[in-house]
Amino acid sequence: MKIAIGTLNPAKVNAVKASLPDFEQFTFKSAKVPSGVSDQPFSDEETIQGAINRAENAMEMEQADLGIGLEGGIIETNQGFYLCNWGAIAGDDIRPIIAGGARILLPDEVGKKVKSGTELGIVMDQYANQYNVSQNEGAIGIFTNGMVNRKEMFTHISKLLFGQYFYMHKKSSGR
Repeated sequence: MKIAIGTLNPAKVNAVKASLPDFEQFTFKSAKVPSGVSDQPFSDEETIQGAINRAENAMEMEQADLGIGLEGGIIETNQGFYLCNWGAIAGDDIRPIIAGGARILLPDEVGKKVKSGTELGIVMDQYANQYNVSQNEGAIGIFTNGMVNRKEMFTHISKLLFGQYFYMHKKSSGR
């Protein structure tokens, strides 16, 4: 089965690969595809749509059996700004399968900079005084003191997605 991953971000690509225990039956191809949403999604709906678009665009571009898209965003609540993370699997014979991940409160100064138009990855590089936080531990890694990193968070989402996909196929085949 050929699986197209709608990103070149190593944290996300490695998360998808880590979510499937038997790599031999899967071929992975990562592709730079448009999300069709803002560079920094700012709601659950926009983040979900970005994940769906990435999954569909990757599947089409790579002519794969499945496409998977992972998207990180921010939501604003009465309590403050939270990370939100969503994923989607697309296939020719299914409606997109969607799953979400961990949410943590961001410092107000980070949320406000993102709300003013700066992408979270750039804000996090400045805030943490590091380079390429978004392709490594991510904001979640910084703000959980390394207890959870971006790859682990997206691995969890990928497992939720693939688990639903395999359950649907098991159920439809009568097993």
